[in-house]
Amino acid sequence: MGDHPLDNPAWSALTGPHAGIAERSGVAVRYPADVSPFGGLPADPDADAWAGLAELAGTSVVVLTGPEHRPPAGWRVVEAIPGVQLDGSAVAGAPEPEAVRLTEADVPEMLDLVRRTRPGPLEKRTYELGTYLGIRRGGALVAMAGERMHPPGWTEISAVCTDPEHRGQGLAGRLTLAVAANVRARGDVPFLHTGASNAPAIRLYESLGFVLRRTTSFVAVRPDR
Repeated sequence: MGDHPLDNPAWSALTGPHAGIAERSGVAVRYPADVSPFGGLPADPDADAWAGLAELAGTSVVVLTGPEHRPPAGWRVVEAIPGVQLDGSAVAGAPEPEAVRLTEADVPEMLDLVRRTRPGPLEKRTYELGTYLGIRRGGALVAMAGERMHPPGWTEISAVCTDPEHRGQGLAGRLTLAVAANVRARGDVPFLHTGASNAPAIRLYESLGFVLRRTTSFVAVRPDR
């Protein structure tokens, strides 16, 4: 592992297409905290790499995914969530006529929807990482999906969620395919992460054509200060 951009997706993105937004200390990189909690290290980080990440983290939590990094002394694992990574190479996507592009003005509603549905972390500037699409009913945002990490040649579809009162209508699948269509139009390939225990989400994504690429984990760490 380590040669493919998806083997270490956050580091691949932050040293590649997202380098312009990355915070960096030596080889360690992270997204600004108000964009995303993810950070990245090389596949086999040395002590200097961990020291750089500690400088970037300060007292905050950084989430690592991809290689099974084992933090050295001086770090605390706050949470570790088993996950899966799904490859969308066979997914062409499809436009969604009901979808609207979400902007800074929609952020309060986006954050509220995420708070209620818990698809994964979303911060007030996450929308800057790519296109976020939503569906409104009665003026209210009831479903959304968007783009997060951009390893070279790939784009992660993220924040796929639907208000509980509007589930069962296929909104999450339609928005996932709409985001995938945008990714394909740009020349990238879509991929996804979700929790390994989230069987309904995995079934949905597999029904859309995504296939399991690997198991992974989301490890929240912070310097033990």
